Amino acid sequence: MIAFKDTQLALIHIPLNLYPRFLQPILQLLLPSETRHNGTHFNGNGHGNGNRNGNENGAVLPPHGWPYEHPFINISVTPVECSVVCSRALADEFFVPVLSTLDPNERKQISITAEDYVVMQIDGEGLDAGQRVLELTSPLALAGISIFFITTYFSDYILVSNKHRSQVVHALEDRGFQFEDQTSSYVNPSAHNRKTSSTPSVDLQVPGTPPPATVSELQTRTFATLKRCNIQPTVDPNLRLVQVAGRKENLGLHTGGNRSSMTSATDDALHLGLVKCLISLPHHRFLSLTLTDTEPASLLLDETLLGNFAPDILLGAKDEFLIPIMLDLRELPTESTGIVCGIAGRLVGATGQLENPVEMSYLSTARAGTVTVGDGELDRALAALRGYGENGALSTPD
Repeated sequence: MIAFKDTQLALIHIPLNLYPRFLQPILQLLLPSETRHNGTHFNGNGHGNGNRNGNENGAVLPPHGWPYEHPFINISVTPVECSVVCSRALADEFFVPVLSTLDPNERKQISITAEDYVVMQIDGEGLDAGQRVLELTSPLALAGISIFFITTYFSDYILVSNKHRSQVVHALEDRGFQFEDQTSSYVNPSAHNRKTSSTPSVDLQVPGTPPPATVSELQTRTFATLKRCNIQPTVDPNLRLVQVAGRKENLGLHTGGNRSSMTSATDDALHLGLVKCLISLPHHRFLSLTLTDTEPASLLLDETLLGNFAPDILLGAKDEFLIPIMLDLRELPTESTGIVCGIAGRLVGATGQLENPVEMSYLSTARAGTVTVGDGELDRALAALRGYGENGALSTPD
């Protein structure tokens, strides 16, 4: 099932050198409204000052309704950028004021989208990660609709410009997805068991050109454009990621404003771990955090950050590592389309050039794309991407 969440989102790009200037507003995104309005501020240790909801150590505690009060937020720090997806209201409240404190050269490096985005939540039932990415993005890419695709531990999310909302519905309906009028949701007619996948990246077709007719044509265009823009995948084999999440069973315990001591301790430990992770960046090179009002926190993070969390706080296989293949898309227009579908189609073998699909997932951030694959799949994934070299598409550095 897919449902539109009630959102008006802004996408924010922050270069890594300016991340410390925006740490305060990023940390504020973790706080409930009542705590923010009490004037809470974080110090360099991630502790809150002037907060009546703090504990004896000064750490800011989560709200009674933790994990979150807002429909959707994503905070990602990668080797390419810091990317934030949050409501327009929060962007205006926290991030826009910081811009006025920057010098003109620094201000030019920050981008906040002028248009609003909406987000669709897709339940995790269905195909494995790579096939699911392809199934959901191909009708939108072929329709020329620019998207961001974000997969969390529990669900997938597609961000689209609010002006394209009706086009998205029509494109998916034409592919057999059924939208329910009252819930703005659809049910995928083919149901399979979900496989664990990874997480947000921008889709790619140069604006002003007609959409491709087939996925194969889309792939050819995608890789040709990447080559023309000298965009090459980069891999740091020493950077290993894990996909984890907060514990879902605790959600049902937040009733009537009362929290059990076990739930409170678990939530407090998770919240403190998130704060520690954010203040340690970008020294630690990767964190993608997704927060919603319906699911626990979901994280794709540098394995070295796991030490910030108490034992048994997080769900997930902490010894199953993912390797990120980075695509720096800062030279492409934000409204470019097709890269998510093009990459996924290539790696899952949609063209028949791979005997078996690569198990992959995709993270979209404001100006970059991250393909994540298992440690044992890295060579095959890079070989698949290099396979387009003879067509003048994409080459991979050794």
